[in-house]
Amino acid sequence: MPFVRIDALGADSGRLDALGRAVHDALVETIGIPPNDRFQVLTGHDGTGSTLRYDDYLGVHRDDGIVYVAITLRSGRTPAQKQSLYRRIAELAHEYAGTEPRNVFVTLTENESADWSLGDGVAQYVLPPDAAGPPPTAGD
Repeated sequence: MPFVRIDALGADSGRLDALGRAVHDALVETIGIPPNDRFQVLTGHDGTGSTLRYDDYLGVHRDDGIVYVAITLRSGRTPAQKQSLYRRIAELAHEYAGTEPRNVFVTLTENESADWSLGDGVAQYVLPPDAAGPPPTAGD
């Protein structure tokens, strides 16, 4: 159940859609997120009314093609899985949206099952006190 926020400078709806597909496809391929588990907020910034700031931190030269990808998901991935995810997002963002891999900035925020309500005011991943068995697992 990842929640994804993508912010891109100078992005129209077509580029935002391509970036959203790139991130989702990478999540499905690298860490086994179910294909129908897509929750995204895609925001384009025009550089005037809203913008993104960046520098060349750690020697990575970024430019106006910058894309910030913030992913919140339940904890449990290994460092190797995270590295694969970052790499695949950068590859697919380049393939689908023409975004240079150096311009793809990704952060992961992990939390626990009780931190999610998927609707109806219910924490679906948490068992009620009278239920038996482990909480449901849905690929993430």
